[in-house]
Amino acid sequence: MIKITVQAGGIFLFLWLSVGDFVVGWLDSIKPGKQANEPSSSSSEALFDHLDHSCFCHLTGVLDDCFCDIESIDVFNNFKIYPRIQKLTGKDFFRYYKVNLKRPCPFWPDDSQCSIKDCQVEPCPESKVPVGIKAGNYNKYSQAVNTMQVMEDCEQANELGAINSTLSNQSKQAFADWARHDDAQDHFCELDDETSPDAEYVDLLLNPERYTGYKGPSAWRVWNSIYEENCFKPRSVYRPLNPLAPSRGDDDGEGFYNWLEGLCLEKRVFYRLISGLHSSINIHLCAKYLLEEAWGKTKWGPNVKEFRHRFDPAETKGEGTRRLKNLYFLYLIELRALSKVAPYFDRSIVNLYTGNTEEDAATKDLLLQVLNETKAFPMHFDEKSMFAGHKVEAKTLKEEFRLHFKNISRIMDCVGCSKCRLWGKLQTQGLGTALKILFSEKEIKNLPENSPSKGFQLTRQEIVALLNAFGRLSTSIKELHNFRVLLQDYR
Repeated sequence: MIKITVQAGGIFLFLWLSVGDFVVGWLDSIKPGKQANEPSSSSSEALFDHLDHSCFCHLTGVLDDCFCDIESIDVFNNFKIYPRIQKLTGKDFFRYYKVNLKRPCPFWPDDSQCSIKDCQVEPCPESKVPVGIKAGNYNKYSQAVNTMQVMEDCEQANELGAINSTLSNQSKQAFADWARHDDAQDHFCELDDETSPDAEYVDLLLNPERYTGYKGPSAWRVWNSIYEENCFKPRSVYRPLNPLAPSRGDDDGEGFYNWLEGLCLEKRVFYRLISGLHSSINIHLCAKYLLEEAWGKTKWGPNVKEFRHRFDPAETKGEGTRRLKNLYFLYLIELRALSKVAPYFDRSIVNLYTGNTEEDAATKDLLLQVLNETKAFPMHFDEKSMFAGHKVEAKTLKEEFRLHFKNISRIMDCVGCSKCRLWGKLQTQGLGTALKILFSEKEIKNLPENSPSKGFQLTRQEIVALLNAFGRLSTSIKELHNFRVLLQDYR
């Protein structure tokens, strides 16, 4: 069990000072109402009342593999994080994401491209992208770094020029390949080449994540490949509710969860991260569902029926509650990463450069507000318990963990819906960046104040993905509160 310092008195004081009587009223407003077996004016009303709370009746208390409780996360996110992260991701630095949506699927033929209009992504014209973003190299995000890096590149070119004069072209290419390999050792994701002619800037605010109509065998194949081939699961163990697996009759998944609990912590965490990401994406689709389309007008909003279909324990054989708990677990992982990376952004050399001095200063100030809130959270996930065994075995397991996740990032190029692919790639890269941060603690502690770090570095693409991915998780938890209210009112 992961060790996390929990002080009951501190937690109470934190909640009380943070939001006071308003939180008490809010928590009271979401208490479960009467159950189906309570007195009611009619049997149908009693039935609806039972259904209203079935999605949430077990979503409470302490999470597995850590000592943080769901109620504390709800309050912290909805009142502290969500308002700030929404404002931050609306800033120019974070709204423009350069991505290659034309990379071919490396695992099977691209035979299922979605033709539904809501699947399409509108690329952003270069003229709309802030000059400081499009003019800089893909991994330069401050004006100071741009200037210093040019000087360093020139010096390195002069040094290497003398050596390279005696090398063959083949040897030069080998050295370049080795350099790229070394640079990729700490990456948990397959990064897009932003210099590719197929890479385009996308305005994330104009291409929101929502239900597009993309579903069926093509979508199932993507998730099936992720779960069945990359989550350390043997083929003899059957995952509950797998639409591509043979029917297991009344199997309630007990065999699968017995297997999961028998895994080492690291592999169990890996599965819960993927399940949490899947759950978060499903919540976004339920919350921004196409409800009505007529005469050229579209209406998007929450679909309670779809939410129940994906998360109601009665409709998912108990899977719904596990899925939602894994979402909270993923939230804690990325929250921890943001708290750990705060010193990186505290440095004066990091400016989140777009070319607009006033806007850039406001963006960094808001980012530091978010990071300071994450550091103040009292019940953080403790990543030190991971990969803490025998040194050689731990190193091997960590590399296996990294390569499995990197493979999942490649699978995102197999998603047939362009908009789903966009948000899948961004959120996967955001999680991959969070993992990179968690396992770079020593390098982050040794960061120089006024010069770029050679031991730990984040590209602009990684920064944008990290904050937007966390913003998506924050939105999911906020939407859960909204669905809780809707289910109470649903009659």
